Amino acid sequence: MHYYTVRVITIILLFILSSCGDSSKKAKAATEKNAKDTVKVDSAKIKELERKKEEEKRFVLTEENAIPFLFEYQKEHLEHVVKINTSLGSFVVDLYNQTPYHRANFIYLTKKKYFNNTYFHRVVKNFIIQGGNTDMMSTAKKRDSIGFHLLPPDTKKGLKHDRGVISMPSSDDVANPHKLASPFEFFIVTAKHGAHHLDGKYTAFGRVISGMDVVDKINNVPAGSDEWPLKNVNIISVEIVE
Repeated sequence: MHYYTVRVITIILLFILSSCGDSSKKAKAATEKNAKDTVKVDSAKIKELERKKEEEKRFVLTEENAIPFLFEYQKEHLEHVVKINTSLGSFVVDLYNQTPYHRANFIYLTKKKYFNNTYFHRVVKNFIIQGGNTDMMSTAKKRDSIGFHLLPPDTKKGLKHDRGVISMPSSDDVANPHKLASPFEFFIVTAKHGAHHLDGKYTAFGRVISGMDVVDKINNVPAGSDEWPLKNVNIISVEIVE
């Protein structure tokens, strides 16, 4: 009787150990499968991110795609306050929502870091300062990488060229009877009583809300007969505030 009892207990123990072994193997197999699935998901995400980055690198703005692109961009990117850091100090600009294409264009170029290391290249005392260009090949290369495009005027919103208003100059690179705007440059009105003769001709798309003293400082630097400052005023960076 004792012999049979021991034998039964032994069989039960072997069964339990066998079951534990099977469970352990199954658990290990499940863990390995989950790990493989996780690797597959992570790999797919990485590939998708790499694909999107590659598409962004290849994408350039053109006359044909700029407006449709900016139409969608302004809906997804609602930022409207930027800080412009220069070699003479910083100031803050609020971009108008009433001019969505111009706001979107400025935000897009800011995120592409286009304005970084450009100049305030034109200074007309008691009138305007103009920025976004340089005499360096690196700026031309940045423009090429972003793409050639012009923006249609948005001048019928009643927005005025008051002191401190940021506006967009017309391109003088092409025959331009419709005053299409040069997207890479901007000017800021410094005239005490504004520059209202520009109303209806150029698109006012924002205003300086802080640091107008820095704008005035830039406006007072000595410039040559070509209105280019004798000492470069660098735009160190433009950053999004909100």
